[in-house]
Amino acid sequence: MKSRFTYILLLLVASVACAQETRENDVTLASNLDYTYEVIVPELTNPWGLAVLPDESMLITEKSGELIHFKDGKKTMITGAPEVVTRNQGGLLDIRLHPDYVTNGWIYITYSSPEGEEDGAMTALMRAKLKDGALTEKKVLYKGSPNTRKGHHFGSRVRFDKDGYVYFSIGDRGARDENPQDITRDGGKIYRLNADGSIPADNPFVGKDGAKEAIFSYGHRNPQGMTVHPETGKIWIHEHGPRGGDEINIPEAGKNFGWPIISYGINYSGTTFTEITEKEGMEQPVYYWVPSIAPSGMAFANNTGDAKLDGNLLIGSLKFEYLELAILENNKVVAREKLLEDVGRVRNVINHNGTIYVGVEGKGILKLVKK
Repeated sequence: MKSRFTYILLLLVASVACAQETRENDVTLASNLDYTYEVIVPELTNPWGLAVLPDESMLITEKSGELIHFKDGKKTMITGAPEVVTRNQGGLLDIRLHPDYVTNGWIYITYSSPEGEEDGAMTALMRAKLKDGALTEKKVLYKGSPNTRKGHHFGSRVRFDKDGYVYFSIGDRGARDENPQDITRDGGKIYRLNADGSIPADNPFVGKDGAKEAIFSYGHRNPQGMTVHPETGKIWIHEHGPRGGDEINIPEAGKNFGWPIISYGINYSGTTFTEITEKEGMEQPVYYWVPSIAPSGMAFANNTGDAKLDGNLLIGSLKFEYLELAILENNKVVAREKLLEDVGRVRNVINHNGTIYVGVEGKGILKLVKK
């Protein structure tokens, strides 16, 4: 009797998993072979973040902890990079220049920091300046807490909006049922700060008892893509779902994006953890992927001179090793195309003055080129 019950249970679990894996969103994926690439910076292991300096040289973060300055075809290691914990998904993560970098020289970096009393690490945001091949004037603007030895879901992207606020993401750090829905805890959040690290007075949870006042939105899983809409100026993100249910979202002040109460995904084992995909007071994604593509890196194509690209989203896929073009109409994904098929695990995508750069694990920094 027991073995028969177990067999039936396994069949039920398998059927649920199959349904989750085969259920499709309403947008099919096509191949687009009109694009190729040029290798700009070769021989990188995991180019997590990329910032292009005013002289067109590049600052590149390697997840293992190295900060690289690439200029005139040569790589130089920048000294003074923050100490990082490189366990699993942790390491030296994103990098971004202040919008007025030419005037003030500030560079912003996210990383898995061991700073704090607890063992392990948590995502931090630092700003610094580059002088004579070293980071100087370093200051930690925000450090999530508590540290944990878990090695996944650090986030973390960092971007500025048109008003000069700095946004960054911290994933749920593997504490699915504790962090994302609790505004008194870090993790599973999008944060907003003034450029000097102070809390904006109009942040949604300022003055709320026990709240982390840097929080802008919550209920997120593991956002590894962040970009700014070129027309509206709003921050857009994407985040890893579990098995199925990767999402594109537009964070808004104080909004709850539902994780893990609502989701279009299931556990990696094939079992379910929630029965609902929507709930009052929780936001629906702009788009979700089933099956998951494991997205990392995201940029709006803008001023590229290519009508096919401009106004649409470019998103990296780690799992399927391509660059995705998500074509938008009225903030809805209406078509999807694979660019650079089988290029490798796409970790990062940025748009620099109309040039699209793509960071690919084990390959380097590539420039998207139309054939």
